[in-house]
Amino acid sequence: MSAVHLTALRISATLNLNRFSAVFAIGRHAAADPDTSVCRLLRSYPAQPVCSTAYERSPVLDTQALPQPAPGKAAGPGDDSDVILRVEDLQTYFYTEDGVVRAVDGVSFNVRRGETLGIVGESGCGKSVTSLSIMRLIGQPGKIVNGHIWFKGTDLLTLTEDQMCKIRGNQISMVFQQPTSCLNPVFRVGDQISEVLMLHRNLSRDAALARTIELLTMVGIPSAKSRAQSYPHEMSGGMCQRVMIAMALACEPEVLIADEPTTALDVTIQAQILELMKDLKSNFNTGIILITHDLGVVAEMADKVAVMYAGHVVEEAEVNQLFDAPKHPYTQGLLASIPVLGQVKERLDVIPGSVPNLRNLPPGCRFANRCPHVMDICRKEDPALFILPDNRTSRCWLYADEAVGTKSGPAAH
Repeated sequence: MSAVHLTALRISATLNLNRFSAVFAIGRHAAADPDTSVCRLLRSYPAQPVCSTAYERSPVLDTQALPQPAPGKAAGPGDDSDVILRVEDLQTYFYTEDGVVRAVDGVSFNVRRGETLGIVGESGCGKSVTSLSIMRLIGQPGKIVNGHIWFKGTDLLTLTEDQMCKIRGNQISMVFQQPTSCLNPVFRVGDQISEVLMLHRNLSRDAALARTIELLTMVGIPSAKSRAQSYPHEMSGGMCQRVMIAMALACEPEVLIADEPTTALDVTIQAQILELMKDLKSNFNTGIILITHDLGVVAEMADKVAVMYAGHVVEEAEVNQLFDAPKHPYTQGLLASIPVLGQVKERLDVIPGSVPNLRNLPPGCRFANRCPHVMDICRKEDPALFILPDNRTSRCWLYADEAVGTKSGPAAH
């Protein structure tokens, strides 16, 4: 097996452990009610940590203990009042035996209340690592080395783990990509959802169970009352995905991060889940980050789209702008590769070449070796994320002359 494959396996194993511990960590302060059935199960569970965010017994956090935003600030310095989440120059690296993998390298974007941001790009471009960084669930050998994640005026990267646990699963929730590796195998799914409600909404055990059954029904699980007593291994992958979605929606979060939320679901259930997300956005003004490979879902759900490639955001635009007139050559290639109903082609369009090795990045633009419009400067200097006159961005030298500014990131400094 090559060194590149070994590195990929190490990072994949780390991310899977962190997805499991994310759900497990939601209940880490359950000692406040030691008589719950979930707490009794936790006390019998081995004490060794799963990873850096594994279960610990500690008092329930006081919401007043969280750092309070300065007056007039919604999501960080200089922000509009409706921006609830702002990511600035985020850099997350994995320090492996084979070298430093720059999985996320200078990513910036913001999410407004009631807005859906779609993040698209091929596998390995940094979408999931970006979402895990926002949730502060990057474990060894990964590390957030630079940047800011502003949420309601507070930089999440400055919070302690106890303070972050008060936000995670409550004000910011996430639907993880691999549900079977996220659900705790020793707890019934109903207990796992109920615990979130008991901890973050102070519901009684009976009220939390009743709400859990409502949530399971909402996400399309038949016989929800009996299924709440099932263990994860007794459910299909699609059902586990719906359980994760129910858990994420339980506290009606202000920000929902959905990483491939409709994976393993049939089209009927997929439509139902997407409609639930729309209702959450319209009824509670929730900001949504939707990570997906499905450009059809993006066209249906997103208000704006960020396209990622090799750890960078290479283009960001309103959804209609992006589909009508993509700017970056990579975005153009993605859209050109989509089969069109009724259009017959001998060969589908493809993007030639392969993604560069993130441990040994070439000089210049990371897309240069695959780009049909490559110029000499592309192979020498990495472009900034240029701000264009129509309030969109593109990381391409083709638009340097018409740019009105640049967004933060390594190339823009």
